Amino acid sequence: MNNELAMGKNTHLVAKNEEIPDVRGISPQNITVVLPAFNEEVAIGSIVLLTKHYCDTVIVVDDGSSDRTAAIARRAGAHVIVHEVNKGKGAALKTGFKAAADLGADVIVTMDSDGQHNPAEIPRLAAPIIDGTAEMVNGSRYLSHKDKNTPVYRRVGQTILDTATNMNSGLKITDSQSGFRAFAASTKDVFRFNARGMAIESEMLADAGRSGLRIKEVEIGVRYDVDGSTISPIEHGLGVLLMVLKDIEFNKPLYYFTVPGISLGLGGLYMGAHFLHEFILGRGLYFGPTILMILFIVVGTFMALTGILLHSVSAIARETKAV
Repeated sequence: MNNELAMGKNTHLVAKNEEIPDVRGISPQNITVVLPAFNEEVAIGSIVLLTKHYCDTVIVVDDGSSDRTAAIARRAGAHVIVHEVNKGKGAALKTGFKAAADLGADVIVTMDSDGQHNPAEIPRLAAPIIDGTAEMVNGSRYLSHKDKNTPVYRRVGQTILDTATNMNSGLKITDSQSGFRAFAASTKDVFRFNARGMAIESEMLADAGRSGLRIKEVEIGVRYDVDGSTISPIEHGLGVLLMVLKDIEFNKPLYYFTVPGISLGLGGLYMGAHFLHEFILGRGLYFGPTILMILFIVVGTFMALTGILLHSVSAIARETKAV
């Protein structure tokens, strides 16, 4: 076996001298794995070789890499599609999903191409799709709260993103940022694939929730010693959070406008009642707090009505689209 393909930073996913059981062909359905990749020449060869044992087809979408990612993936036996310029993970997944469907996939599995995920867990993710109990399966590091490898700062940020994503999608997902997932191929048109970066994970959950897909979670492992991202966790987290909030603004305006507006309005009314009580007792009104009270009431009322109006417009748009 070519050493360039066999040796990567993730080869120790399989114990030394251990035989890898080849499970291709066992499932009655075609399992295709999509690997979006950007400058992953170090890991991509070994990832493809390992993944081929657990699926029928491996598709690598080289998203504008400047290294040998595409060439090494081809030599390892992957079906390779190249974006001439970097379009982002959302576009890479869109290309991969379309190619998987064209190649006859019944189940589409997505994985990160840097070696964080273990290909041996693919059958576990695909099982609920194959037995017909789910249309989407989310691999979760935290399903049983046993993952002790996640750094504390990552877990705090993860909790914030999980909360925001679940609010936006209407789901109860324990790991909203997981890139290790399985989908029924029939769901490919449900997703927008608009987000360029890692925010695509939250966007896909929002699309799945709004489309009413049956979603299950299964426990997975993850490695952090191979994280090759050039974006800091804080920058990544803020980017995802802003995308989720923007999505909520357009798709759930009652959360974004009406709820905060009502809170501001109630705060203003409470201040007004307090000032009225003070005035009845013969005490004077102070200019600053009085203006603040009026501002709270006016802005709160405006936000609440804006949210209700946008919610109505959004509902009409969804009904029109459905027709």
